[in-house]
Amino acid sequence: MVVFPNIKINIGLYVTGKRPDGYHNIESVFYPVQWKESLELTDRDEAAWIHSDIVSKAESGKVRFMSYGMDIPGSADQNLCIKVYQRLEEWFNLPPVDIHLLKTIPIGAGLGGGSADAAYTLKALKEFFSLTLSDKEAMDILAEIGSDCPFFWKNAPMYVFGRGERMHSIDLDLSDYFALIVNPGIHISTKEAYAGVQPGPPPIDLTLLSTLDVADWKGVIQNDFEKSVFPNYPILGDIKAEMYSLGAAYASMTGSGSSVYGIFKEVPSLPAEWAGYAHWSGPLTL
Repeated sequence: MVVFPNIKINIGLYVTGKRPDGYHNIESVFYPVQWKESLELTDRDEAAWIHSDIVSKAESGKVRFMSYGMDIPGSADQNLCIKVYQRLEEWFNLPPVDIHLLKTIPIGAGLGGGSADAAYTLKALKEFFSLTLSDKEAMDILAEIGSDCPFFWKNAPMYVFGRGERMHSIDLDLSDYFALIVNPGIHISTKEAYAGVQPGPPPIDLTLLSTLDVADWKGVIQNDFEKSVFPNYPILGDIKAEMYSLGAAYASMTGSGSSVYGIFKEVPSLPAEWAGYAHWSGPLTL
C-alpha cells in the first residue's frame, strides 16, 4: 500500500504561554499543501532490508523502517512511524511489516513532514489491516506521538491551539492562490527558536482569518518566531522580502523555521539564486 504524506504551512503563529509540562501553548492556522513524499507499507520482505538504495534504516520488534532520498537521523525509538506501529501493536496483534519512505521534504523545516509521515503511517496501517479505529482514537494516538500529528489525520484547514494538538475546522479556502515555498537548508532547533520569544496574548483572533482578504494579512498576521529567528539568520528575512518583491499577496516563515512561503494570485517564478534550495510551487488546492 502506498500513501503520499503532504506538508502544512502556518498562517499566523502566536506563542501564548508556557505550560506546566514544559511545552508552550500556541495559536495558529494550519493549512495543508500538496508538497508530498511517498510512503509504502508492505509485508515483511527479507530482501528489502539489504537494498543498495536505502539511505537509513531502523528496526524495532516486528516493524522495520527504510528510507530513501534524504537521510533521516535518529534511532528506532525516535522514529515516529515506528512509534505509530508500536502504539497500534498495544491494541492489535499486528503482523510484521516493512515501511519504506522516499524522503523528499526537508527535515526540521517547519513543514510538518515527520508528523505527516506518522499520520499517514497510521492511515496505511488502518486500511492495510482493516483495523477498527475511530477518528477520536486515531487522533488520540497521534497526539501522543507529536503535537502536529493529529492535524494530518484531518488534513484540512484548522485553527489549532494548546500545544498544537487541539483544533477545530476553519472556513478557509485558498484554492484560487498559488504557493512558493523555499527552504535554504538551515537547521533551527526548537529550543533556539523559543529562546527569543516572549509569550503573550495574540493580537488578532485567528478564527476570523477567512473574513480578511489575503492581501490584508500583511502586517497583521504574524509568526512570533520571526522575531527570534530572523536576526540570527538574515537570509530568511531576505527570502521573505523577496517573496513580496515577486508579487506575493502574503509571505511568512512557517513553524519555527526555516522554510519561508509566499502566497500568490499568479504562478510565481523561482529566482535563480533559490534554485539550489529545497523548494516547491503549486496551487493551494485542498
